[in-house]
Amino acid sequence: MMPHGGLRLDELDERLLSLLRQDSRQPIAQLAKELGVSRGHLYSRIARLEEDGIVAGYTIRLGSVFSASRVRAHMMIKTLPRHRRDIEQALMRIDHVQAVHAISGEYDIIAVLEADDGAELNDIIDDIGQFDGMERTTTLVLLATKLER
Repeated sequence: MMPHGGLRLDELDERLLSLLRQDSRQPIAQLAKELGVSRGHLYSRIARLEEDGIVAGYTIRLGSVFSASRVRAHMMIKTLPRHRRDIEQALMRIDHVQAVHAISGEYDIIAVLEADDGAELNDIIDDIGQFDGMERTTTLVLLATKLER
């Protein structure tokens, strides 16, 4: 398999990444047991994945109770010509923007938004809509998350 810029991942790498996505705080001993390899071998695998840039860091996933209390939305953004980069930079400065994706198609950008409640989300959407170079936006509020890895 040659997924990431020509870097090879074998079945063990894929299984390890899957386990780390589920819970990156699992003890090495537990991971090694589940994968059927020694702890030393697993340490070297993880080090190689980090050195090759396949694993760039470790983060947290919010608990389902807290996450369900948040209001999340995907905002599709169409920019005026030559304004995409400025709008991307402005979005990156907003704490409530969790991700910014360049996309193909009718829209140029998808911004992933997260707020405490609907009123706060509305304010964020209004603020973003006022950016210079904005042609139009369409916002989709997420009702429920069925799968997140």
